[in-house]
Amino acid sequence: MGKGNSEGKENASQRFMRATGRLRAIFGPANRSSLVHDMTEENRRLLAQREAETQQWETVTRPDGSTYVVPRNPEDKSLR
Repeated sequence: MGKGNSEGKENASQRFMRATGRLRAIFGPANRSSLVHDMTEENRRLLAQREAETQQWETVTRPDGSTYVVPRNPEDKSLR
């Protein structure tokens, strides 16, 4: 008698994890750069820009627990 999910078969996600595990064994981890390096001037400018952009928005939580983002100042059209 056949079982719906026999122990010998892998589902798609298990096959994907096994295949990517083999790739990681061959090519190594995805990111090899050091995290303890000095920021370049370009990265500092980009970080300041991203932080300024995030200050223009606020997150609102509905009573059902879902969240959405709204502009702090509805008249500001700079990012839209």
